[in-house]
Amino acid sequence: MAKLNNANELKELRQKLAQETFKPNTLRTRVCCGTACTATGAYKVIDEFKKEAANSGIDLEIVKTGCQGICQKGPVLKVEPMDIFYQRTKPENVSWIMSYSILGNMPYRQGLYRDSFLSEPVPVMTDVPFYKKQKRIALRNNGNIDPCNINHYLAVGGYAGLEKALSAMSPDEVLAEVDRANLRGRGGAGFPAGKKWKHSKSAPGHIKFVIANGDEGDPGAFMDRSIMEGDPHSLLEGMALCAYAIGAQYGIIYVRHEYPLAVKNLWIAIKQAEELGLLGKNILGSDFSFTMDIREGAGAFVCGESTALVASIEGERGFPRPRPPRLSEPGGGAWGYPSNLNNIETYACVPVIIEQGSDYFLSIGTKTSPGTKVFALTGKVKNTGLVEVPMGITLKEIIFDIGGGILGDKKFKAVQTGGPSGGCIPASYLDLPVDFDSLSSVGSMMGSGGMVVLDEDTCMVDVAKFFLSFTQSESCGKCPPCRIGTSQMLQILQRITSGKGELGDIQRLVDLGKNIQKTSLCGLGQSAPNPVLSTIKYFREEYEEHIYDKYCKSNVCTGMGVFIIDQDECFRCGLCKQACAFNAVIETRERFLIDRTACTQCKACFTACPIKAVKIRKQRHVLLEEIFKIPIEKIEVIDRRAKMTLGDIMKTKASYELFAMTPNHRVADAIKLMNDRNISAVMVVDESQNLKGMITERDIVRGLSKGGTFLNEIIQNIMTREVITFTPSTEVSAAISVVANKKVRHLPVVEGDRIVGMITYRDLVSYVLPEIIYMAEDMY
Repeated sequence: MAKLNNANELKELRQKLAQETFKPNTLRTRVCCGTACTATGAYKVIDEFKKEAANSGIDLEIVKTGCQGICQKGPVLKVEPMDIFYQRTKPENVSWIMSYSILGNMPYRQGLYRDSFLSEPVPVMTDVPFYKKQKRIALRNNGNIDPCNINHYLAVGGYAGLEKALSAMSPDEVLAEVDRANLRGRGGAGFPAGKKWKHSKSAPGHIKFVIANGDEGDPGAFMDRSIMEGDPHSLLEGMALCAYAIGAQYGIIYVRHEYPLAVKNLWIAIKQAEELGLLGKNILGSDFSFTMDIREGAGAFVCGESTALVASIEGERGFPRPRPPRLSEPGGGAWGYPSNLNNIETYACVPVIIEQGSDYFLSIGTKTSPGTKVFALTGKVKNTGLVEVPMGITLKEIIFDIGGGILGDKKFKAVQTGGPSGGCIPASYLDLPVDFDSLSSVGSMMGSGGMVVLDEDTCMVDVAKFFLSFTQSESCGKCPPCRIGTSQMLQILQRITSGKGELGDIQRLVDLGKNIQKTSLCGLGQSAPNPVLSTIKYFREEYEEHIYDKYCKSNVCTGMGVFIIDQDECFRCGLCKQACAFNAVIETRERFLIDRTACTQCKACFTACPIKAVKIRKQRHVLLEEIFKIPIEKIEVIDRRAKMTLGDIMKTKASYELFAMTPNHRVADAIKLMNDRNISAVMVVDESQNLKGMITERDIVRGLSKGGTFLNEIIQNIMTREVITFTPSTEVSAAISVVANKKVRHLPVVEGDRIVGMITYRDLVSYVLPEIIYMAEDMY
C-alpha cells in the first residue's frame, strides 16, 4: 500500500475506490459481524454462503460489516443488488436465500422481518420499523463496510474531512467549525466539544494529547464498542482532526480489555492508516504529525471518569484526582501534559461536521442539542439493539416505534437512561423529547446512551438496588462520601427488599443521596444516588408498600407478603410441597394449604407452581378476606382508589367551571350566584386572582340566623379566611383524613398560586362509595 504524499493523491485514490468498490448490480451480501451477531453464528452463515457460492459457480462478494443495529434479530444481513434484508439467519437458510434472492431475484419470505406471525413480511431494510426513524451520523458506515479494510472506508468518503482540513482550513477554522456546530460531548455530561478544544488549545506547551474514552462501563451500553468494532477509521479521523485543531501530536484510545474485537480492529485500522500516510509523521505531506496508541483498561467503572482514566493510562490505579488542574491544563493531563478527552461517539461525529459543515449538523436535532445520539436499547422491549436518532425524538417513538413496544405486550412502566448514574423515567413522561436538557429536567441524564426499558412486572425498589449495588461495588473508595454513603444506602435497600424496612428509611435514603451528590469527589460518585432518588420521586408508593405493608406487588423481592394457594386454580400437582424446604405446604385429601407459621416467604413454592396458583398477598388484605369474607379483588380496588389523587377526580368530571368573587361583593350577590349555578361554595379572590377565602352555604346560614342587614354586608366580613388548600397530587385517602379531622366540606385545589378546581366531600364519598356498597352487599 503506497504512502500518500498530499491531499490530491488521497482525493484521487478515493475517487478510484468509489468507482471500483461496491459496484452496482453486483451480487453481494453484507453480513453483520458485530459481537452480538457473531455470538449467534454470523461466521457459520458466511462459511455456508462461501460453500453455496462455490458449488453454484457464482461470484458472490461477501462483506463482513460492523453492527447493523437490530441485535435482537441476529444474525442479520443484506443481499444486493435486490436490497433484501434478512433476520435470524441460520446456516440452513443460506441455500434458500441463494436460490430465491441470488439466483431468482426474489425474497425468501421465511427469512424476512415481520412484526408478528400474522403481519406481512418487510423485504427492504429501510422499511423495517426499527430503522425508519433513525438518522445515522456516528453509525453512518456501520453495516456498509468491512471495518478491517481501509479501502472500504475511503470508498464511502472516508478521510474527506481530514483532507479538507489539511488542504483548505487552518487549525483555528477547524476548531471554529466544531464550536459553531455545538457538538456536545456524547459521553454523558454534554459539555460542548468546541469549548473543551479551545481550552486545550490555549494551554501552554508544545506536547499535547488527544484521548478517546472507550471504557464504556455502563451495564447494557455498547454504543462506543460498535463504532470501534464496525467503523474504527471514523474514530481515527475524528481524533486526527481534533489534534490538528488544538496542536496535539499524540493520540491514545483507552479501551476496555473486555472488548477484544474492538482492540483488534483498532490496531488493524491504525496500521493501515499509517501505511497510507494518514497517521504518523507529516500527514499527507503537511507539517502535521500525529501518532496513535491503544491502552487497555482492566474494566473498572471509575476509569470512565476523566482523571481516573488518565491515571490508568499512566499505569497508576484508577483513582479520580481533584481539579484543578483540569486535563486541558499543564499538570492535569496524561503524564502532566495538556490533554483533550472526548468519548468515541463524539469524535466519530467530527468528520461529518468538517466535511459537510456545521450548518448540516445544526439542521438535525434541537437548538440546544443538535445532531443525533446513539442509544443502546435494551430491557423489556421487543427489538433490542443499537439505534441512532435525531435529538428531540420522544421516548415513546424510541420505545414503541423503533423498539416495537414491550415484550409480551405488557404495560410500560419506566425507562432507565444514562446507565447506573442515570434516573428512572415513568410512563407519564413518554412524550418527553430526548435531549440533554429535557432528561436533566426530570431527574435523569443522557449519559453515554444506555436505555433500559422496564415493564409492569418490574420492582422499582429492586431496580434501584441493582444499579446502586453496581456503583457501590465499582466505587474506587478514595472519598468517604461515595465509599461509605453508597454502602449505607445499599444496606437500607437490602433491608427494604428483604421485608425488614423500617419507618424513616425513605427519608434516610433521600438525605444520604443528597449528601453524596454534594460531597463526592468525582462525577461518578455525585451521580451514584440518581437511580434511588428518581425511583423515590416517581415510585414512592412502592417503597411504602415494601416498608409498611411488607409487600412487593411485582413479586420480585423475598421475605414479603402472605403466601396462599388459590383453590379454584390449583390442580394439586404437589410441586409446591416438593419445593418447600420448611414443610410449610400441608397436603390434605382435597387440597394443599400453606402454614403461615412455618412459611419463611422464600418464594420456592411460588416459583415452582406451573400455573401461578400460589399467590402473594398483603397481610391486611388476607385478614379482611378471612374475617369479612370480602373478595381480595374488591379490597384491592378500594385500595387503588384510595391511592388515587384529587387530580384523578377532577379528570372524571366532564367540565369544570370555577366561580369566584372579590371580597367587596355583597352577600346577596353570593347567594344569587349559588342559587343560579347550583353550587355550595364561592371562592373569594383578590385582583391578582390569589385565593383569600371562601364563602359557603354554612357561612350564609350562620349569618342569616343573626338577622339584621346581613344580606347587604360585604363578603369579606363573613367569609372563611383559613382555607385549607390541596394540590392535584394529593391522594384521596389523605384528603378524606383531612376532611374528617378538620370538619370541612370544600377542598380548593391549587397549583402554585393558580386555582385549578374545587373538590367537595360529596365528590370524595361518591368516588369511593360504590366499592363500599359492593363490599356491604357481600357482607350482608
